[in-house]
Amino acid sequence: MIWNLPNILTVLRLLAAPALAVMFLFFSRPHADWFALVLFVGAAITDWFDGYLARSWKQETKMGAMLDPIADKAMVVIALMILVGYSTSHWTAWLVLPATVILFREVFVSGLREYLGDTAGSLKVTKLAKWKTTAQMIAIATLFSQGIFEHHLGMGGFGMDAQMVNDVLSGVIEDTQGLRFYFEGMIWSGRIGLWLLWIAAALTLITGFDYLKKALPYLKETR
Repeated sequence: MIWNLPNILTVLRLLAAPALAVMFLFFSRPHADWFALVLFVGAAITDWFDGYLARSWKQETKMGAMLDPIADKAMVVIALMILVGYSTSHWTAWLVLPATVILFREVFVSGLREYLGDTAGSLKVTKLAKWKTTAQMIAIATLFSQGIFEHHLGMGGFGMDAQMVNDVLSGVIEDTQGLRFYFEGMIWSGRIGLWLLWIAAALTLITGFDYLKKALPYLKETR
């Protein structure tokens, strides 16, 4: 393997994927959420940089081309698993369906690519697929921030009963802990993240069918 900068960034992103889950094993929340958010955003940024640098510096390699989609898929799959498994919000059930669609598409397309072999390289990534990836990354990062707001809200209201928290949020009692800020952040980051995840799931279905449509002629040839 050629250890140029683009490939190093790709390998680091690949290692960051399982590290997301490790954060929740060794750190309490919201620290685990913070670490996971920073790690995920950093990985998403390197996803753009390694491809840009490889093209502009003419350092594209077969190993980099193979590892790049693996790192992307691993990051998304593990992040979705964490979000569904650790979410405590009342709309967790609404996360399951779009997460299932995204995971199914990734498994299906990966299997299709493996079956097609070298032919898969001729099926170019579309702009819509890039928008799908962008929507996934932003949605997941936003949902990680929802967990941060949620647990800071719980920490700020520690020792208060439900009625007292309601009084603080409604303005009856002075908000000295910033509970209103954490509450609004929890609600809106959860909503926006969920909306974006559903949009990503819709784009995932469209791009998945498009990929299958393009692959059908090659499947007929290999029967």
